[in-house]
Amino acid sequence: MTTLKTSILEIEFENPFLLASAPPAASVESIDKAFEMGWGGAVIKTITPDDLEMIEASPRYETMKSKGKIIGFQNIELLSHKTVKYWCDGIQYLKRKHPTKVIIASIMAPVEQKQWQSLVNILNNTPADAYELNFSCPHGMPENGIGMAIGTSEEISALITSWVKEVATKPVFVKLTPNVTDITVIAKAVEKAGCDGLSAINTVKGFMGINLDSLEPNLNIDGYSTYGGCSGEIVRPIGFRCVAQLRQCSDLSILGMGGISTWQDAAQYIALGSDAVQICTEVMINGFGIIDTLKSGLLNYLKNKGMKDIAELKNIAIPKIIPHVKLNKNYHLYPNIDEEKCVKCWKCVRICAESEHKALKINSNGVEVDKNACVGCSLCSHICPKEAIIMKTN
Repeated sequence: MTTLKTSILEIEFENPFLLASAPPAASVESIDKAFEMGWGGAVIKTITPDDLEMIEASPRYETMKSKGKIIGFQNIELLSHKTVKYWCDGIQYLKRKHPTKVIIASIMAPVEQKQWQSLVNILNNTPADAYELNFSCPHGMPENGIGMAIGTSEEISALITSWVKEVATKPVFVKLTPNVTDITVIAKAVEKAGCDGLSAINTVKGFMGINLDSLEPNLNIDGYSTYGGCSGEIVRPIGFRCVAQLRQCSDLSILGMGGISTWQDAAQYIALGSDAVQICTEVMINGFGIIDTLKSGLLNYLKNKGMKDIAELKNIAIPKIIPHVKLNKNYHLYPNIDEEKCVKCWKCVRICAESEHKALKINSNGVEVDKNACVGCSLCSHICPKEAIIMKTN
């Protein structure tokens, strides 16, 4: 029988879909509702020492749209405003009510051993299943020397990981930032320091542009703005790449995230090495109810593939990702034009000519391919408005 159940670091997950540490997991009430609706777990919005000051800006969100659909999301919101006691009591309540759900406590503190270890020692007394160390928030916190300021330094990341591991009684995940030259450098440092798993990715630092009428930022706070964390569909390729790189350099458990909006996205993250996935932006756009199609879609996919669980899907794509130098340079595809679909707009001919190769010509029957000039780049197949071009070996 096919199941969505999985086990990670001896933690039992009824399904691999978790709320990420973000606004949807900012209160006990929200997490309670998500659990009632079928989510497998939640990573609490980052808990900090009570004396860590956080003052929010308004507004704090901006979006990027394509044909009316939100494909990108910028966020400059900070961390949880709830007290440590609130979350200790909340974790107790949630675990009593939902004993089969996974609760991961995301935490952050200044770069002081006492503060990190004090926070962990308090949370050790709760039934939380694991910790996630937020070394990666890209806005607000780095100015105070924490968040992404930690996660861009292998030395500081490793140091804090070792502090936490000295006292933690639960598995420790480290949440990594994509805003580095090589994410594997940080991953190897925290793995050496003793972490049990990796979470990737946090948001990508970006800027949502300028209003050309007012000449002020689209995310406008009294005429000014700042760089913030970008998420949603636009960052998915970055998330895919980072998770694959982490799997290629480490055997640790990975919680993958970044731009997941469908079960297909989640399945790809798992095939690239994720043990489970976290979702934020799609929940903020469409609500907790997306869990139904996420679960049913992934379950049906596994059944159709003859797989009994996600463990059979995990890592399956990794052997297919190799260095450029090892790619078969003798492999060559050519465009084949479906004359029934072709509307003779000649866009492919024009774009091929303007993009270097001039391999497509117009003849009396339509489009002709000059195989001596064609390099098999496939651009024509991607820009054809009628999808009339298919790449084949001859």
